[in-house]
Amino acid sequence: MTDSNRSAAASAVPAAVALQSPSGPGRQGRAGVSAPVLEPRTAPPGPPRRHRGPLYAALDLGTNNCRLLIARPHEHGFRVLDGFTRIVRLGEGVSVTGRLSEAAMERTMDALRQCRNKLRDHQPSRMRLIATEACRAAENGPAFIARIKDELGLELEIVDRRTEAELAVTGCADLIEQGAQGALMFDIGGGSSELAWLDFRGGRPRSQGRMFSSIRSWQSLPVGVVSIAEKFGGVDVTPETFEAMVEHVSEHLRQFRGREKLRQMIASHPVHLIGTSGTVTTLAGLHLGLERYERQKVDGLWMRRDQVDDIMRALLGMTFERRTAHPCIGKDRADLVLPGCAIFEAIRREWPTDRVRVADRGLREGILISLMDADRVHRRSPARRGGRRNGHGQ
Repeated sequence: MTDSNRSAAASAVPAAVALQSPSGPGRQGRAGVSAPVLEPRTAPPGPPRRHRGPLYAALDLGTNNCRLLIARPHEHGFRVLDGFTRIVRLGEGVSVTGRLSEAAMERTMDALRQCRNKLRDHQPSRMRLIATEACRAAENGPAFIARIKDELGLELEIVDRRTEAELAVTGCADLIEQGAQGALMFDIGGGSSELAWLDFRGGRPRSQGRMFSSIRSWQSLPVGVVSIAEKFGGVDVTPETFEAMVEHVSEHLRQFRGREKLRQMIASHPVHLIGTSGTVTTLAGLHLGLERYERQKVDGLWMRRDQVDDIMRALLGMTFERRTAHPCIGKDRADLVLPGCAIFEAIRREWPTDRVRVADRGLREGILISLMDADRVHRRSPARRGGRRNGHGQ
């Protein structure tokens, strides 16, 4: 699927507007940070904004993509006001060299400038900006994060793998079927893939922001679409090459803690897969026969096992040129979609379920929900501590 289908165009913001750090310490940690003060240097003040509640922002800098969401709380969820997605391939070559390349960093800096412009325009009150596997694995990852702060004023946080898995679960939690006793959520990334087994037999959390507390076991695989493509190739993929990819991933899955117990649960309880990644949404778009990618038709879609089989078989039969020309794949993903399918296939073979639910959401949504939930708790806590329904605080 192309970037233009997944993101609004970048906002035009005067270059004179600066992104500066606030004076005094901000709130930091797993709940995110207070957004920096956004002060124009030379631009005249615009008309006053209508205040309809605080804005929140979430940025996910991964191995393959740079993604931003800006949203406002709405009823039991949030309403997205702006977004940005660009394929930057930051982790290109890291599996071979152990370092981020200059070309990849320049592509990423250009995308982050667009994100900075959007943050200047919207001025969110709270935000969390994270980097994942590429910056975790690369020797010069921390130095690149420091460069981003120095040149763009954006403070990114390299999160560990468990945090990444928990945020993905939080972002996708409301797509887990109400009657399910458990679910296996997987997030196929560019440099790593996260799995989380959710077990609800002891009760299900009421809050989406607490869904990660039901994680019984999780695993971060050191394989993603970019690293698999670099190891096996992604352009001309024969059935034999595809099977080699699947076996490579399967070797890692054998280390999953509770592997056999999860199989037993699937055999005796209602459990389904839930997949969040470009791989799974691409398969869904192909299954629906979309002439262009449409998120509202894909997000939340259920696919049966035989339907996934058919689409994977069709993809394996496509030439690289056909994959490039397909509107739900495109040139940026044509060499990555089959490596992603191999990761998905290894998971399906290890833990076969009848259905998978497709999620066009993930880390950014998980960040937003976590920030909003933390603020709701913060607003309620003074009344609880003081034992009064009304007070003079905020």
